[in-house]
Amino acid sequence: MRAISAATFTTAMITTSQALAAGGAVESEGIGILAACFIGFGAMIVLFQFIPGILMMAGILKGILSLGSTDARQASTGK
Repeated sequence: MRAISAATFTTAMITTSQALAAGGAVESEGIGILAACFIGFGAMIVLFQFIPGILMMAGILKGILSLGSTDARQASTGK
């Protein structure tokens, strides 16, 4: 099964590289609207994962910095 997958992957890479090297396409400047939307969508995913990560890091730091207080000791012992 693995040999078949490797052979299929190799064949696809050879075919793709030949198609990308062909010079029959119309030359255009810049990126297309679809590529711009794809890059923008990827940036939104990163941004929307970054905000909760920052909030989680703030909570972790708050918990670490409050370990020395008496409230944290009482909360951990359950009294």
